[in-house]
Amino acid sequence: MKKTLLVIMGILFTIGLVSTFSIASTDGKMNVKVGDEVYVCGCGEACDCGTMSRNPGNCVCGKPMVKTKVTKVEKSMISVEGQTKTYNSVGKYTCACGPDCKCDTISQKPGKCTCGKEMKEVK
Repeated sequence: MKKTLLVIMGILFTIGLVSTFSIASTDGKMNVKVGDEVYVCGCGEACDCGTMSRNPGNCVCGKPMVKTKVTKVEKSMISVEGQTKTYNSVGKYTCACGPDCKCDTISQKPGKCTCGKEMKEVK
């Protein structure tokens, strides 16, 4: 009986840890450093969706993402090769595909992630 109780408690503890790390990975923060390759919205300087991802695809406004390299990281703002526009590495929306997803898509506006899932608001 004690063994069964210990196994159940161990399982519940593990589930709690996994849930905690899953929540932490959906904070809307894209961790990047200089030299990292990322995909950014290809709409141009006037676009305010600020979509960034690790995967190719379309941004939330429907335009194809553009592959580029991070050239500068200053607090939460990043600069990328070939653009004067800066991007916020903390999104108001993040991909809702779960902890196993590797697209790491963030945006300042709602829409679809590069993997096709709906973006969810960061709380």
